[in-house]
Amino acid sequence: MHRTDRLLSILLELKASRWSRAADLADLFEVSTRTIYRDMQALGAAGVPLTAVPGKGYSLNEGYFLPPLRFTSDEAMLLLLGSDFMARHFEVAYRTAARTAGLKIEAVLPEDLRETAAALKESIRLAPVNVFDDPSEQAALQTLRRALAATRAVRFRRTAGASAAEQTVEPYGLVHRVDGWYLIGLDRAGARVRSFRLAHMTDLTVLDETFERPAAYRTETEPADEPREIVVEVLFDEAAAKWVRHAPGFFVEDRVKRPDGLLVTLRVRREAEVLPWLLGWGAHVRVLAPASLRRRLAAEAEKIAARHREEQMLLL
Repeated sequence: MHRTDRLLSILLELKASRWSRAADLADLFEVSTRTIYRDMQALGAAGVPLTAVPGKGYSLNEGYFLPPLRFTSDEAMLLLLGSDFMARHFEVAYRTAARTAGLKIEAVLPEDLRETAAALKESIRLAPVNVFDDPSEQAALQTLRRALAATRAVRFRRTAGASAAEQTVEPYGLVHRVDGWYLIGLDRAGARVRSFRLAHMTDLTVLDETFERPAAYRTETEPADEPREIVVEVLFDEAAAKWVRHAPGFFVEDRVKRPDGLLVTLRVRREAEVLPWLLGWGAHVRVLAPASLRRRLAAEAEKIAARHREEQMLLL
């Protein structure tokens, strides 16, 4: 981070906090406390009204503010929730940028709207969709985000599918589906836009070759290499039926009330896509079809039960 950017970020941090210690600012911006002291001197020399108290740190005098932007409470809420999610779930470079963006938004809001937006941010938390995300995807995400920003082609080797051949792709976007992250891009070998799961990539490299992303491309129109051909039928008992009717289900096509519960029909690409959702309903769900998914769900439930039995025995 350049010094000019850091000075602005420090100013925003002081605006958002009543008091900030030099040591805390040094940790936040990954510099030494000596650097923070010099930055504070520079801000003071530039006319920023600062108060310094030993043991408490630095404070920005009341009444010093940046020119306000006009946000509605809904706009501020969405912006702050988005920056908060990025700050919690993305890598360091994006976390810092997201935190700074959130501070900028908060700093220019009128006092009453800032309090409302802060309350909403503390009351709402966004969580990743899939608790079974592969941790190995995170390294690939960092690399691919850099490639997307620089519009550079990437090369990797697929570890799934009929072929493990090397792929060269012009990345267009990243999409999170139920079973993990996917790269959407132009496969140069096949000359068509495809999706590639990050968990199945190895030897990922950003190339020096740049490309021009099609102006008409939109991530929401990302291709589906695999059609949703697997029909899943599950029966929920009466205790869960009323909740399932209103719960957002992945790839749900139909819900039918029956005397013994609620029959839900889904259509998926792979059984793994719906497995976490089904496990979340515990003993309230019974898979009617396909039989392979029923066996898979039972095996996963048995693994969970066995692990907890082992832990219980260790506590005895």
